[in-house]
Amino acid sequence: MIPIRNKKKTLKVTVEEMRNFAFIYIEKYAPSKQQLRTYLLKKYLKTSISSIKKKDVSDLIDIVLSDLEKNKFINDKFYSESKAKSMIQRGSSINKVRSYLVGKGIKDQFIKETISKINDDNSDQDFFSAIKICKKKRIGPARTEDNRALFYKKDISLLARNGFDFETSKKVMNIKKEDFIKIIKLL
Repeated sequence: MIPIRNKKKTLKVTVEEMRNFAFIYIEKYAPSKQQLRTYLLKKYLKTSISSIKKKDVSDLIDIVLSDLEKNKFINDKFYSESKAKSMIQRGSSINKVRSYLVGKGIKDQFIKETISKINDDNSDQDFFSAIKICKKKRIGPARTEDNRALFYKKDISLLARNGFDFETSKKVMNIKKEDFIKIIKLL
């Protein structure tokens, strides 16, 4: 005879397991709320427990996430600000930061606050980020003077792929070598 499991006990055990998996994932990766939801959903869809439906799993994940958010283990506003700050330090454009945060499932409200905070700190942030990219990739004003004209289109397209608009890219590409060196020393 096969023993019949109590459904409530299984759900309670599942919530505890889910919470433990979430703690381990948070400790290792510091994710956004959406990333954690995706991780837990994948984790529980792989281990198919026959007595629990997908809808129940989704509801349990929402319960665990709201509990973690209430206890401040996950915070999308903090995630948004910290990721944006690190990306800006590496030379990412504001457009690239915005699209990254949208891809991670951050709410529009937090993204707008983060972007406005970046713009308040420095009104021409994209220009300085483009300068950092030029230094890092050795393009544009970082090239020797005789090669700059040959690689102009290639360098402009590299800046465009990094999310900079044409005006900013053109402005950075037309900087003289001496001015570029002065700006780099200030950064």
